[in-house]
Amino acid sequence: MSATSSSIVNDVESIRATGLASVAYYYFDFKDTGKQDRRGLLSSLLTQLCARSHRGYEILSNLHKAHEEGLRQPSEGDLIQSLKNAIAPPGQGQVYIILDALDESPNKPGIPSPRENVLQLVNELVGQHYPDLRICVTSRPEVDIQMVLGPLTSHCVSLHDEGGQREDIISYIQSVVESDANMRKWRVEDRQLVIDSLSKNADGM
Repeated sequence: MSATSSSIVNDVESIRATGLASVAYYYFDFKDTGKQDRRGLLSSLLTQLCARSHRGYEILSNLHKAHEEGLRQPSEGDLIQSLKNAIAPPGQGQVYIILDALDESPNKPGIPSPRENVLQLVNELVGQHYPDLRICVTSRPEVDIQMVLGPLTSHCVSLHDEGGQREDIISYIQSVVESDANMRKWRVEDRQLVIDSLSKNADGM
């Protein structure tokens, strides 16, 4: 989790603690193929949003019963409809969905790719105009993601364009290089070359 997404989660969690909001967080983990696609996302969001309410229990129970008490896997369409049912009711407080590191969802060849499916879901949820739904997405500025989310975005923060982000990256790399016992044996100019090279290729991360 990035420092930015961690800060967002902490802020929203403080709101949830008051009972005024529901929060669902999902991290697209490039090391875990089960956490890179739309089905994994839908299952996680449903579990998180339905875990703390009687209505949520009914939504999950009905989904379970409709698929022979769990003997059949629900389709992604079924999961999407159940998620909409969990989000739609008015008066339940704001619903925050945080999607972290969307760029880690693969954009590999396929029609559509896993990432395209996720972007289609976000587009569909935003298009429903749920008054209490708030969606936050963090990602590297990949072209396909910008093309879909750009028109949907009400507020955008680009860390790649922030000077402080680059300074923090350089400071972190420098501290790691200078604190490593083996690297401290290198010539000063060699250590600086490592710092400069890593900082240049960090791509804002």
